Amino acid sequence: MVSRSDGTRVLIYSHDTFGLGHLRRCRTLGHALVENNPDMSVLILSGSPIIGSFDFRSRVDFVRIPGVIKLRDGQYTSLSLPIHIEDTLKLRAEIIQHTAQAFDPDIFIVDKEPLGLRGEVADTLRMLKARGTKLVLGLRDVMDEPKALEPEWRRKNVMPALRNLYDQIWVYGLPQFCDPLEGIDLPEKVARKIVYTGYLPRTSSEPPNEHQLPEITQRPFLLVTPGGGGDGEGLIEWVLRAYESNEMLPYPALLVLGPFMQRERRAEFLARVARLPRVEAITFDAHMEHLVQNAVGVIAMGGYNTFCEILSLNKRAIIVPRKKPRMEQYIRADRAQELGLIRMLEDDERYDAAEMAAAIRALPRQRLPSEVVIPGLLEGLENVNRLVQPWLRQTPREAPTGQVVEFRA
Repeated sequence: MVSRSDGTRVLIYSHDTFGLGHLRRCRTLGHALVENNPDMSVLILSGSPIIGSFDFRSRVDFVRIPGVIKLRDGQYTSLSLPIHIEDTLKLRAEIIQHTAQAFDPDIFIVDKEPLGLRGEVADTLRMLKARGTKLVLGLRDVMDEPKALEPEWRRKNVMPALRNLYDQIWVYGLPQFCDPLEGIDLPEKVARKIVYTGYLPRTSSEPPNEHQLPEITQRPFLLVTPGGGGDGEGLIEWVLRAYESNEMLPYPALLVLGPFMQRERRAEFLARVARLPRVEAITFDAHMEHLVQNAVGVIAMGGYNTFCEILSLNKRAIIVPRKKPRMEQYIRADRAQELGLIRMLEDDERYDAAEMAAAIRALPRQRLPSEVVIPGLLEGLENVNRLVQPWLRQTPREAPTGQVVEFRA
């Protein structure tokens, strides 16, 4: 047997079938963990096709597993490889398990999906449980409306893993804001594992010297972001109509269209932007926190990461949440508006230019998020670091055997 004395190892899994949210949340966690624990290493497993576009701190690295994408009918297909989806999923599961076996983590954090995409981390969870690895399920503040989440988790049969495998369930939010598992009949053993951390704060540290900010950012501007952009065409359409119909809006706008926006719509939007003297557009920026910091306000769809940036960097915001395929963004935005943190506009698909223009004109009069006092709101990373302290490696341990723990419903 081989003993290891190189500090604590953390493995983070993110299925990343679409968008940027899971990857950006896992990257934030990884960076905060190594920053506060000098003997720690973090490895991120991700299916994101653009993970290589992001910078990673020293002692944080990633393994890219083959990408998949969810179709409009709810089925999955391979993103790049011309092979059957079942073969892709088998390949992903094997890469995940072999990576975990070789990396030998002390802590394994699974983002959102208790068993991974189509159960791809189930075998890895059982293997790591037998090795003594601490297993954590990380959930965002809002998952979906209860009537949708409860049957989904019942169909996926996740409760045995929550009961028998996971050591803790971290909710990256606060109970007074939202209970992501409302409506699910949790066994007492599972309920005791839930820890609310608070939201994961973001900073706007200087980007690399070669990072060129758009010229529009040299003066007060509004940042418009639909996240990854794959389902954000309505938001961009609505903002463009407002600027096309009214040249007297108080601020120019920078649109970050997102890397997953359909090519044809992106080209159409860029052509319209070219005709507007007070609007600029880019496709993607890996340093969104810096753009948020420099903006006077934000117009966004309201995914988890954007919401954390708005709170952390104290920006007035207009949120236009999506309602499909999940109600997550709408539930978050509705509650945040109720608390006075942001203003929400509902997407009725009419995209009335006057309504968006009125909201933009009223933006300077909105309260700043910091004017709303919610204890513990942005203590997520501090609490995550506190939670891992009992699990940090103190002495070398022998490399484990390949035992697997079985669990039954």
